[in-house]
Amino acid sequence: MPRVTGLAHVNLSVRDRDASIEFYRVVLGFKEVLTRDGKQWLHTECRHPSGLVLGFTQHRDHFKATFDPRHIGMDHLSLRVASVGELEIWEERLTDLDIDHSPVVHTQQGSTLTFADPDGIQLELFCPADPDTGED
Repeated sequence: MPRVTGLAHVNLSVRDRDASIEFYRVVLGFKEVLTRDGKQWLHTECRHPSGLVLGFTQHRDHFKATFDPRHIGMDHLSLRVASVGELEIWEERLTDLDIDHSPVVHTQQGSTLTFADPDGIQLELFCPADPDTGED
């Protein structure tokens, strides 16, 4: 079978590209790297210091559409963090930025902290459990 070597990028459809870019820049540290605007859409790609690339596309004819995870497509975007301590730092940061979020939740699979972007797309910060101990 041919190999896949990793995730190239994720593209999100958004209501307001500029508001989304600002949110992901301020909250998560993404930086704008490429902008291409077409007749029917506005598109910008942003890169995170981790190497993850997110694209943001605003379709000019769908300004009032809202995200609904029950529709076919993406349910949420999960970003991995190094430790539960990092999750706790993220929890403080989101509180300081006045962004509504869950508490850190611990399960057998790992620990998560969830919040939403300006379009209601659920974002999850995730620290997997230590496979040797079953702990985070």
